[in-house]
Amino acid sequence: MPPTCVMSSTTIYSTPPPPPLPTGKTNTHQFPTVDRLVFLIDKSKSINHLLQLHAALLRHGLHHHSILNFKLQRSYYTLGRLDYSVSLFERTHNPNVFFWTSMINGHVQRALHDQALFYYAQMLVHGVEPNCFTFSSLLKSCPLEPGKALHSQAIKLGFVSDLFVRTGLVDVYARGGDVMSAQQLFDTMPEKSLVSLTAMMTCYAKYGELGKARVLFEEMKERDVICWNVMIDGYAQNGMPNEAFILFRKMLRARVKPNEVTVLSVLSACGQLGVLESGRWLHSYIENNRIEINVHVGTALVDMYSKCGSLEDARLVFDRIKDKDVVAWNSMITGYAIHGFSQNALQLFNEMCMIGHHPTHVTFIAVLSACGHAGLVSKGWSFFHSMKDQYGIEPRIEHYGCMVNLLGRAGHLEEAYALVKNMNTEPDPVLWGTLLAACRLHDNIALGEEIAEFLVGKNLANSGTYILLSNIYAAAGNWDGVARVRTLMKDRGVQKEPGCSSIEVNNKVHEFLAGDKKHPNSKEIYMMLEEINGWLKAHGYIPQTEIVLHDLGERQKEQSLEVHSEKLAMAFGLISTQPGTTIKIVKNLRVCLDCHAVTKLISKITGRKIVMRDRNRFHHFVNGSCSCGDYW
Repeated sequence: MPPTCVMSSTTIYSTPPPPPLPTGKTNTHQFPTVDRLVFLIDKSKSINHLLQLHAALLRHGLHHHSILNFKLQRSYYTLGRLDYSVSLFERTHNPNVFFWTSMINGHVQRALHDQALFYYAQMLVHGVEPNCFTFSSLLKSCPLEPGKALHSQAIKLGFVSDLFVRTGLVDVYARGGDVMSAQQLFDTMPEKSLVSLTAMMTCYAKYGELGKARVLFEEMKERDVICWNVMIDGYAQNGMPNEAFILFRKMLRARVKPNEVTVLSVLSACGQLGVLESGRWLHSYIENNRIEINVHVGTALVDMYSKCGSLEDARLVFDRIKDKDVVAWNSMITGYAIHGFSQNALQLFNEMCMIGHHPTHVTFIAVLSACGHAGLVSKGWSFFHSMKDQYGIEPRIEHYGCMVNLLGRAGHLEEAYALVKNMNTEPDPVLWGTLLAACRLHDNIALGEEIAEFLVGKNLANSGTYILLSNIYAAAGNWDGVARVRTLMKDRGVQKEPGCSSIEVNNKVHEFLAGDKKHPNSKEIYMMLEEINGWLKAHGYIPQTEIVLHDLGERQKEQSLEVHSEKLAMAFGLISTQPGTTIKIVKNLRVCLDCHAVTKLISKITGRKIVMRDRNRFHHFVNGSCSCGDYW
């Protein structure tokens, strides 16, 4: 039978046990006993104290004592001096499996996986047979390919049925993306621990199988904070922020105390939803529950406030972050960029560089986006070229996308097209879609058709491609072209993404689709819309029916514009909040010309600030003007 490993009821990855204590007594006069020395080494909190103990062992001839030597070796790497552990190990005569495993574990803890595998190979060369603790140590954070080799060896040596080892293997396959192998191992485990359940749940969540992850989560008899974090983060990372926030509230009701990982996930969910009230509540919760606002939490708060429409709060948090890293700077620069405050973004970029931070590829996405929102073509080119020439950063497809957006919106369509054709990497449908949107903006039907036909022919077209081509035809009054595109969409099963707008009122998110009448306050909302239409007419507003890309009569076009989702959300905001309160709306698509013009006028009529986040950026409407300067 293979050797067995003792398993704790609370952990699946345990530290290897020390070698057996020698039976003989040590005569050291008044010097502490071996048991006392073991206790002192284990309780050492500093390298200096450990060195003093080591020196004492050398003076009293105990440096070859196996248990004391083992304890020293392990304590050195635990206190951050792996080099001392290595030196001590190399002086150990005929190290047994516990010494080798400890050496492997020390390197694994420092993420030095290649060195850990090297020690494992050397261990085998020296004829020392591994045990289950050796495998459980090696499998922590082990890459997939070496993990497969270790799996084979675990089968050969009879350790694959051990719970420690099997859990480690599930984790290796899960992290490596081999969901099927991870599931097969997991399903055939005779006993499933909390850690193995969490490993499998993490695998499902990471690769988008949230239904399976939730089933495991609900079946758990006990759940620690890690289980909750995995599920909450799974929802947040897979575009299900509502579910993440609901589960977080359930976690609080279950009296499980959140930690830093929890709040990072929930802050991300708040940012995705654009729910400022909930975000402020969470910020208060963090402070009141003594969760440290370190650079990671501070950066997440900056990102959340920026995405929820409050740059003022974002900047306050940013200024209070101690020891800002480049990620924190990137977050604030990005915040300014998405709100259209391009000069602030570029000024902050200069400040970051002046104090010695090296920009990253994320920094340049933010800076190029800032240039795009302000039409700063020459500056954009300057930043783009400086990436490689000055900072040694090879432009990625996202940077090309920013440049295509900048050039396209500024009307430099041929220049943008040439950039796409000559780029070093293969352009993706998103990049082509950006160029196609510029063709739509500047009514360049010929180039738009050329790009769309290329994408359809190469099977790269997505729903956005078809919609943009249809809109290009419709804007030119080519209804036959529109019909052809829509037939093609129907034949290929392509569906248009519906416009959706949301607004948060009293910590609750209300969502609206165009023409939506499902809301409990639908009657009051439509009465408010009638009142709004009266205000607009009194101010001489004429609906921009030319943007309705359907072959309809003029009145039908007007009626279609009146019930756009952002207008329904705005009407609900007006009837549900106090006069003078800022209204914040989140739209999943780009705001249309008519809604943009109407929102400007409503901000002037009501004296309210209206903040709208669409797919591309933020719009701050104040007293009849928008922060975008009508360039978006």
